[in-house]
Amino acid sequence: MNFQLSPSLLDLQARSRRFIADQVMPYERDPRQTDHGPTEDLRAELIARARDAGLLTVHASKELGGLHLNHIEKAVVFEEAGYSPLGPVAMNIHAPDEGNIHLMEVVATEAQKARWLAPLVAGKTRSCFAMTEPAPGAGSDPSMLMTTAVRDGGDYLINGTKWLITGAEGASFAIIMARLEDGRATMFLADMAQPGIVIERQMDSLDRCFAGGHCVVRFDNLRVPAADVLGELGEGFRYAQIRLAPARLTHCMRWLGAARRAHDVAMDYARRRQAFGKRLGDHEGVGFMLADNDMDLHLARMAILYCADILDRDEGGAARANFESSRAKVICSEKTWAVVDRSVQVLGGSGVTGETIVERIFRDIRPFRIYDGPSEVHRWSLARKLLKG
Repeated sequence: MNFQLSPSLLDLQARSRRFIADQVMPYERDPRQTDHGPTEDLRAELIARARDAGLLTVHASKELGGLHLNHIEKAVVFEEAGYSPLGPVAMNIHAPDEGNIHLMEVVATEAQKARWLAPLVAGKTRSCFAMTEPAPGAGSDPSMLMTTAVRDGGDYLINGTKWLITGAEGASFAIIMARLEDGRATMFLADMAQPGIVIERQMDSLDRCFAGGHCVVRFDNLRVPAADVLGELGEGFRYAQIRLAPARLTHCMRWLGAARRAHDVAMDYARRRQAFGKRLGDHEGVGFMLADNDMDLHLARMAILYCADILDRDEGGAARANFESSRAKVICSEKTWAVVDRSVQVLGGSGVTGETIVERIFRDIRPFRIYDGPSEVHRWSLARKLLKG
């Protein structure tokens, strides 16, 4: 691996860092942030600033207005975006839209791209990805999928309940995973504002950074034309891997930026705060925590870059990257969580209050060890592959 960044990427990194510091971080105490994410009004204001800065939806293709970043380039830019809880929202690279954009660029028809993808890339709409179901439906085990799609003339009738659907409230469209009558999983595109889609409620959660929060969504005889099948019938699980493996990695990138922010706040406090006759950071117990933070941030970044390098070097590397992205996801989710937890400890009482951004990062980052696959499921998957040789 070559760890030297090109002059153009260094420039993009610096532009992104300045944008987050100057244009996004001043909004962090904006009252338009709710328990279920930033309001649409706040999101639109942030999107406009990113558009003016030339930093909107940078991962999308140039044909759609993005910069067509490769995975290494995304690792650099997405980390900068993650430095603020509002950064990924502003740059239109937050989940689930970022992953949906990647999937649709690969799989969607030209008509589907014009109808749904182009407005999404432009920041004019939001989307959601409806796969996870309450028990006994699909969760970590997607084979337990219970939502059904039954052919009815030229359409499909979809029935089922999904939950933990990020961004469903306020989304313009959904990508829905359902099983056909023969049991094969298939993806469908559907506008949210139509009969047959009911948002039952927004779920209260630790994190507050995702626009639209997390919802319970019910499909009651939702009618979807055959033309709105995403990709081929029966290929839903394969397409899910096209989306999920890179999306695991981009989650890691963004949360690395958040953990770095928490560490920076703790470092600044440890330099300034006096206790027992010397700087807080000069006490070994605190200094060791800061050193551990630095090592964990480094390890997380290396895991990200290694997986990104595999994806960038080999067009057929997606299968290998499935293993590498699982490994990176476990490493990053656990290392970044440890960094933020230590940062809270260094900050003491101020770390568990809204006096700094760290309390908010602490809340937002904890669920990362669960979504996109809990650490235990990824370890189980890694072990099976290792044993197969």
